[in-house]
Amino acid sequence: MATRKNAQTPARHAADSHDLIRVHGARVNNLKDVSIEIPKRRLTVFTGVSGSGKSSLVFDTIAAESQRLINETYSAFVQGFMPTLARPEVDVLDGLTTAIIVDQQRMGGDPRSTVGTATDANAMLRILFSRLGKPYIGSPKAFSFNVASISGAGAVTVERGGQTVKERRSFSITGGMCPRCEGRGSVTDLDLTQLYDDSKSLNDGALTVPGYKPGGWSYRLYSESGLYDADKPIRRYTKRELHDFLHREPVRMKIAGINMTYEGLVPRIQKSMLAKDRESMQPHIREFVDRAVTFTTCPDCDGTRLTEAARSSKIRKVSIADACAMQISDLAAWVDSLDEPSVAPLLATLHHTLESFVEIGLGYLSLDRPAGTLSGGEAQRVKMIRHLGSSLTDTTYVFDEPTTGLHPHDIQRMNGLLMRLRDKGNTVLVVEHKPETIAIADHVVDLGPGAGTAGGTVCFEGTVDGLRKGGTITGRHFDDRAALKAAVRKPTGVLPIRGAATHNLRDVDVDIPLGVLTVITGVAGSGKSSLIHGSIPAGAGVVSIDQAAIRGSRRSNPATYTGLLDPIRKAFAKAHGVKPALFSANSEGACPTCNGAGVVYTDLAMMAGVATTCEDCEGKRFQASVLDYHLGGRDISEVLAMPVTEALEFFGAGEAATPAAHRILDRLADVGLGYVSLGQPLTTLSGGERQRLKLATHMSDKGGVYVLDEPTTGLHLADVEQLLGLLDRLVDSGKSVIVIEHHQAVMAHADWIVDLGPGAGHDGGRIVFEGTPADLVAARSTLTGEHLAAYVGG
Repeated sequence: MATRKNAQTPARHAADSHDLIRVHGARVNNLKDVSIEIPKRRLTVFTGVSGSGKSSLVFDTIAAESQRLINETYSAFVQGFMPTLARPEVDVLDGLTTAIIVDQQRMGGDPRSTVGTATDANAMLRILFSRLGKPYIGSPKAFSFNVASISGAGAVTVERGGQTVKERRSFSITGGMCPRCEGRGSVTDLDLTQLYDDSKSLNDGALTVPGYKPGGWSYRLYSESGLYDADKPIRRYTKRELHDFLHREPVRMKIAGINMTYEGLVPRIQKSMLAKDRESMQPHIREFVDRAVTFTTCPDCDGTRLTEAARSSKIRKVSIADACAMQISDLAAWVDSLDEPSVAPLLATLHHTLESFVEIGLGYLSLDRPAGTLSGGEAQRVKMIRHLGSSLTDTTYVFDEPTTGLHPHDIQRMNGLLMRLRDKGNTVLVVEHKPETIAIADHVVDLGPGAGTAGGTVCFEGTVDGLRKGGTITGRHFDDRAALKAAVRKPTGVLPIRGAATHNLRDVDVDIPLGVLTVITGVAGSGKSSLIHGSIPAGAGVVSIDQAAIRGSRRSNPATYTGLLDPIRKAFAKAHGVKPALFSANSEGACPTCNGAGVVYTDLAMMAGVATTCEDCEGKRFQASVLDYHLGGRDISEVLAMPVTEALEFFGAGEAATPAAHRILDRLADVGLGYVSLGQPLTTLSGGERQRLKLATHMSDKGGVYVLDEPTTGLHLADVEQLLGLLDRLVDSGKSVIVIEHHQAVMAHADWIVDLGPGAGHDGGRIVFEGTPADLVAARSTLTGEHLAAYVGG
């Protein structure tokens, strides 16, 4: 009896039955009642064409609900200080675990944010130098370029023993911030010749700043201030007059009979224009700022951001500025060489953090590198660092295309890291297009079949082998390989680059051929962007399309971003003899109830705000009277609801024919955005869609040389073919196209390849190959050559 009892399998514990994340009825963005079950403690990859709903399912549904539920565990008081998250549109979400999101959002563009401050490596270095640095200069704050030195003294009133006693107190904080550049490392100077013409007087229109027109208040502030003679040429001003004109502190005075605040032209421009984010400026102001402002390395701190005292304290002849300027792989070796039992735990943690950089393929960075200069892929890997050594298990890690910006050689290393996180007992969810990463998945979810409204359904769930045989777009294209061109184009000229030394480049001389498709390759950190963006002068005939994020609120859409709305508004206005402003939801035509937003927002303090469709305009965003005007049988809201392909037909012929609108729509269809509706908010577009939108906008620019930075980012295998066709059309129309790229299909399709390397950081910065793709494959002399040969089966 006892023997039989022992032989029985023990009953499964109830706690072990929760091994699935269940999603039922997900309807976020374009998802159409999606229901799936995702295995826990496995690596699940989500695939599908760009815009098929991958991010909506993974980030906006699963990860968003996990974060919202965690926030709800805090008190209402604490929640009041946290971002409020609405519950995603989904019927059931079951089996969720704590989600850690590692996305591709660029790191803060604040000039004081560096790789070191973003990863806590700087904080540990500051403690290290405050304990071991000779001479001793103070606490860790004395080594921080974000802390200014301040001191003060005065009388304080203290209640003691029923009596009020006055005491003198003084305090001082020793900070490490360079007082000249305020911890930025560079100082800005205004080129005064761009502000005014000194041969003219103010009454003759001397000011050349945008918005300062004779007769306007900004101009009259100076011409009628009475502090100097407005009829005298500026070059003949005395020192006092020039100081009052350019640098006078703000002062209240009567100008033209009105009480106004007068201040010098330079501080006024610095406050009104230079304090703004460059990307949010109007084009003519941005152009003026680019002309008038010069950035130079701070002469006091030599770009290190630190005070002289902070730079004077050293450990083994190395200051904290030297340590931050070292390549991280070298810094890790230096930290490892320090043998100080008094700070042993600190050294161990710092060394582990620095080694994580090397392991993840970022050993070529330095800690003083501004965070805003990192690419999307680099930013994502920097965020991964804090999770690599974590002891947490049973969490859900969510990655957004972790292979972005990685050379095929580095992708294998990234795959290893993803599998390591999974093997520790975590659930790893990855949104990805690269077949090398899809191949390591335990479970694949393919969304589609198309993009936008044609997507949002699950086309396949299962193993990688099942995906290959499944017949979906991803399955059919999974083993696609672009072949080398039979014949390459002949260049029409060259663009010479001489003595390029930006970042890690070592006096590089190279001739970039013109009139052909040139691809710049090399491992991440080898110097590709430094060579192209740092050495090819932007401006004269060069159109540069980088990966910087598109800035736009929920009121921005493809029609406003591309300038398409202008010809459409004018066409409506002309047809009815009214003002074009009526046909803008951000201007006179806006519904007064929702101010043209289409929804009414109700703020509920620490709980998620509620957005309800506006009852007056039914979400159409326009006044009812505006919708009475029709063009070709459609009102303005119906036109904005059209996808690009339908609008292309609508504005191409008949009553609504508008050549200016048709040209822009043609370009949007060209870059593969035919399914996007004209009024879709920019905030709902995926990363790949935004970059293609930017490409469509720039295709009309008057330029002979197009520079593209990894245009395959966020593109599905099936869309890469379309991109190659677009690049060919650009070259065949007489343009020169230079592409920085890691995708082997683009390399194989090139007419000319320039390969940088051989490694990253100080191991790179040299040209290791120049020639045709066929020659690169035949030579196999570089990492790129080996991977391209394996890709084309050479």
